[in-house]
Amino acid sequence: MVKEDVLPLQRQLYVQIRDLVLKGRLLPGERLPSTRFLAKELSCSRNTVLGAFDLLFAEGYLEGQTGSGTFVSGVLPEDLGTITQVLGEKEQTGGVRSGRGLSKRGLELAAMEKRVHRSHRVFAPGMTDLDSFPFPLWARSLARTWRYPKDDVLRNPDPCGYAPLRKTIADHLRAARGLQCDWRQIMITSGSQQAVDLMARVLLDSGDQVWFEEPGYPGLRGPLHSAGVTTVPVPVDAEGLSVKEGRRLAPSARMAVVSPSHQYPLGVVMSLRRRLELLDWAMENDSWVLEDDYDSEFRFSGNPLSSLQGLEAERLQRGGQAGRVVYLGSFSKVLFHVLRLGYVVVPEDLVDSVAAARALLDDRSSLLAQPALADFMAEGHFSAHIRRMRRLYAERQICMLENIRHFLPEYLEVEPDEAGLHLTAFLSDKVTQKTTDREIVRRADQEEISLSPLSLFYAVPENVQQGLMMGYGACNREEIEQGCQRLADIFKKAVA
Repeated sequence: MVKEDVLPLQRQLYVQIRDLVLKGRLLPGERLPSTRFLAKELSCSRNTVLGAFDLLFAEGYLEGQTGSGTFVSGVLPEDLGTITQVLGEKEQTGGVRSGRGLSKRGLELAAMEKRVHRSHRVFAPGMTDLDSFPFPLWARSLARTWRYPKDDVLRNPDPCGYAPLRKTIADHLRAARGLQCDWRQIMITSGSQQAVDLMARVLLDSGDQVWFEEPGYPGLRGPLHSAGVTTVPVPVDAEGLSVKEGRRLAPSARMAVVSPSHQYPLGVVMSLRRRLELLDWAMENDSWVLEDDYDSEFRFSGNPLSSLQGLEAERLQRGGQAGRVVYLGSFSKVLFHVLRLGYVVVPEDLVDSVAAARALLDDRSSLLAQPALADFMAEGHFSAHIRRMRRLYAERQICMLENIRHFLPEYLEVEPDEAGLHLTAFLSDKVTQKTTDREIVRRADQEEISLSPLSLFYAVPENVQQGLMMGYGACNREEIEQGCQRLADIFKKAVA
């Protein structure tokens, strides 16, 4: 066996730092000295230190934070291994609790792969342009509604949300999205995840199967899992979720979760034929459809797409049956992410039951922003902001496409998208022969570039495609150009 003192210096440093982490002498979240400082202290090349850090980053012992340096990871590889091992032991022993006291579901949630939240904004998917948001107008709405708040805000508020806001949302949805709904069908939530969690608990039983888009948004898989249901990955093709494959994989599924207007992350628009197939399946099987309409306002070409809920309502007027579509909306992609306000539109015959469940489970979402948002929308600022941002985001997508094709043609394959705040670019064969999308994302993160690996959105390893989600919402023209140039350098080093 090779002794440690004859190992290359880079490997020695890697082993020593790893041992300090594992023995608890370097704690999760603790900051490490800079590579320049360590190189000077150890009288070695900075490249030696960078090489050791690269190994520790790759294996999950270290993580970087923009402007703050390098830190010990909050969840270490050994921790993840322990979670998986304990979960396996619990399954074999019939559910014996671990020493930490977690339930089987808790262990599974802890072991689920999570997105990494980063502070830098270059290419961050889903981020909006805060510099263009009319904060003075928003501040005026906040001041107007809270200087002398009305009694209906302070006394016995409705668990479904602030009524004037629900009425304003209903007006907007009827005009912009073709929904057919009464304002009483709208319930204010703290975002799409809470809405999915609530509807899963009200409509599904533990053990029920749910069709879930493959690839699909992991943020909605967690609430479904926590409700005790089983998600069945159903492939997405050029027409959207494949109803035929869904019928084959889980014919008795009780729900389908879809994003028909702009599939996340691929950007596919569900065809009319496929939409009608999905509605027929739901009606035939007495199942539900959860329509996630997360960024429909930012459509750049063609006529606005009608919602699945509106299409179903037109059919029901002729047939007289009850609706099967639950519509989810959010203000995060339209206004700003930390607002944490969304809404759910439930079928008319479910209003009382869902309202009762909401009152028991969570009582209500915060009312601090709801009156201000109602005022902001009633004054016309909401619609005006959407129109401005639609033009701006369309220009930024064109800029992104031009720069990808100029600086990254060897590495990325990308096509225009009709809507949204990001582009999904697939790795070329030249790249996939040498590295993975996750390795590119890791390297980019060290350069303060935020990307999401497409492989993260797949539940079945055999289905995985390699690609990058590149957001342009929060980037100006200069940042897009410089970001693509820097990303090209990252690719060059990765495939060398």
